[in-house]
Amino acid sequence: MSKFIFVTGGVCSSLGKGIVASSVAAILKSAGLKVAIMKLDPYLNVDPGTMSPFQHGEVFVLEDGSETDLDLGHYERFIDAPLSGVCTVTTGRVYSEVLEEERDGKYLGGTIQVVPHITGKIMQKVEQAAKKMGVDVLVVEIGGTVGDIEGEPFIEVIRQMKNKYKDDLVSLHLTLLPYLAASGELKTKPTQLSVRELRRLGIHPDMIFCRADVKIPKALLKKVGYFCDVPPENVIPAETVKSIYEIPLRFEKHNVGGILAEKLNLGALEPDLTKWEEGVAKMTKAKKELTIGLAGKYNELDDAYLSVIEACKSAGFYHDRKVRIEWIDTEKIEAKDEEEMAKLESVAAVVVPGGFGNRGIEGKIAVAKYCRENNKPYLGLCLGSQIMAIEFARNVLGLKDATSEEFDEESKSKNHVIHFIPEQKHIKRKGGTMRLGVYDCKIEPGTLAHKVYGKDLISERHRHRYEFNDDFLSHFDNSDFVISGRHPKSKLVEIVENKAHPYMIAAQFHPELISRPFKPHPLFRDLVGAALSAE
Repeated sequence: MSKFIFVTGGVCSSLGKGIVASSVAAILKSAGLKVAIMKLDPYLNVDPGTMSPFQHGEVFVLEDGSETDLDLGHYERFIDAPLSGVCTVTTGRVYSEVLEEERDGKYLGGTIQVVPHITGKIMQKVEQAAKKMGVDVLVVEIGGTVGDIEGEPFIEVIRQMKNKYKDDLVSLHLTLLPYLAASGELKTKPTQLSVRELRRLGIHPDMIFCRADVKIPKALLKKVGYFCDVPPENVIPAETVKSIYEIPLRFEKHNVGGILAEKLNLGALEPDLTKWEEGVAKMTKAKKELTIGLAGKYNELDDAYLSVIEACKSAGFYHDRKVRIEWIDTEKIEAKDEEEMAKLESVAAVVVPGGFGNRGIEGKIAVAKYCRENNKPYLGLCLGSQIMAIEFARNVLGLKDATSEEFDEESKSKNHVIHFIPEQKHIKRKGGTMRLGVYDCKIEPGTLAHKVYGKDLISERHRHRYEFNDDFLSHFDNSDFVISGRHPKSKLVEIVENKAHPYMIAAQFHPELISRPFKPHPLFRDLVGAALSAE
């Protein structure tokens, strides 16, 4: 039977519950246990698929095509294992299913209530996730903050499951110790109040993780344990570090694995974090900087490109370089802003990430043109691949009005080098038209892509609704623009490259989603390698 670890947060949001959940899971996995992580999100959206990147950050896509919260990306990077759609649940999905069942008569005319019907559905989903993933331990993060009205059903689920699973469930609570500069001290009262609220809802935390931007004195940790009725050794400092990948090592120094093993009756565990120690040491060793330009359209929020940033950083560490991201605003490039153009000229390499809509598109095309003409290493991701094709068609092949059907909804241009996924043109609902999840790609021998991957067949994750238009293949024949990867069955274009360029390659998929902190994705790894070769 699976064991359960629930992670809640208090005092304020964005403390890093996902990092705590991921770090705990990484420790347990290093001890030989099979672990998965699940996210319970209190918002009413069914999933993050149609949520604005400005509000919610990136949408992280799983192998099965599930569109999930960016915390799922943290989970996969930390435990280096693919998760499933059962590992993500929102209030919106729960209510949708319960109401659909009510309409179908499942409840035989009974009154539908938050308790037991909504909480019962949530509990069912947690149990199903543990069973489907076949894990020894399921770590469950509850989004939001204790006290949020929309989160109360999820807290109630912990209470109910604690009664059901008794010694097979523990509760971890992450809370903030605010620092008052005037008095030069950390304050524990907000933590005490947060735990009091949790206990009011029927949950007594087994461990408390204290977030702070300064070192926490041992006396303060003891004070938190005393006032919150938790053994002092179970109060763990979660101090700000240079890299989030240091956190499993920090936690294990405080015997987090041993405490959890005792609480969950897991027996004697021997976590082996050697790979983490080696990886963090390599990160620490990297001092010399390498600047990569990120030519995006959601630059106001770093989280909109979180996986891309992490992939760039891990590729840098692989080459003993510390990557610095230079944000390039494509709307300003479009307006020929001199300062923004100077940024583009100064960076060692450029990544053009995914996105939707036509805002900033001409700026992205200008970025691709600059990189092609100046031998600047270029990596296009999804939309960045389509941009590369459009730019080449316009400025090399002479199709001056070449564009994508996405940017030319009124069909002003006949040269739709990129068009809507053909077999799904009849589907009009937003969010229901995309190619999502893992698809295979057959790589052509002798191409840059084949050199990068060292394989004939790969599998990558997708999230898009527009594809390269094969009607224009003849225009690209005998040119430097090469289609180096296709889906084996549908023959849809997956990878394109410019054979006359040192490193100009783009993928219809999202390679950043499967990059790992100590094992960078080949496309990012060799982007940094190309940038270093050009120095």
